[in-house]
Amino acid sequence: MRKLFIWGLLMSSILTACAPGVGPKEQGGALLGAGTGALLGSQFGHGHGRLVAVAVGSLAGAMLGQEIGRTLDQADRQAITRNVQDSLEHNRSQETGSWVNPDNNHSGTLTPTKTYRTAQNTYCREYLQTVVISGEESRAYGTACREPDGSWKIIN
Repeated sequence: MRKLFIWGLLMSSILTACAPGVGPKEQGGALLGAGTGALLGSQFGHGHGRLVAVAVGSLAGAMLGQEIGRTLDQADRQAITRNVQDSLEHNRSQETGSWVNPDNNHSGTLTPTKTYRTAQNTYCREYLQTVVISGEESRAYGTACREPDGSWKIIN
């Protein structure tokens, strides 16, 4: 499954790097979307069918993520980063943290859904994240693990 996920990210990287007029915000959004899409796609099918599901999920996620990345400005990304770190560090499972950019009315939430320790004794948290841009909500599920310095790193 890890190979399928990496394959999906690689494909989306190639596609976004080759697309004309795609800036760093769009590339970042496309990569995040592709990773999420690949992860979701990997949950379906077996063998060749799973590979197709990962490819479709990667491409669909990359397109959606690229559009979201295009519309997020620096203040949005900083607010998202602060909300991710604060919510993962301080919120209980099912307790939602939120952010709003008053300049453009973009907003979002992050809700930790499950906390666990890995075999290496690292704390990890699964979460649901939403971003609302121009009244349209996008959702992503992921996992983040605590780094040795105390920060949280999104691993998928």
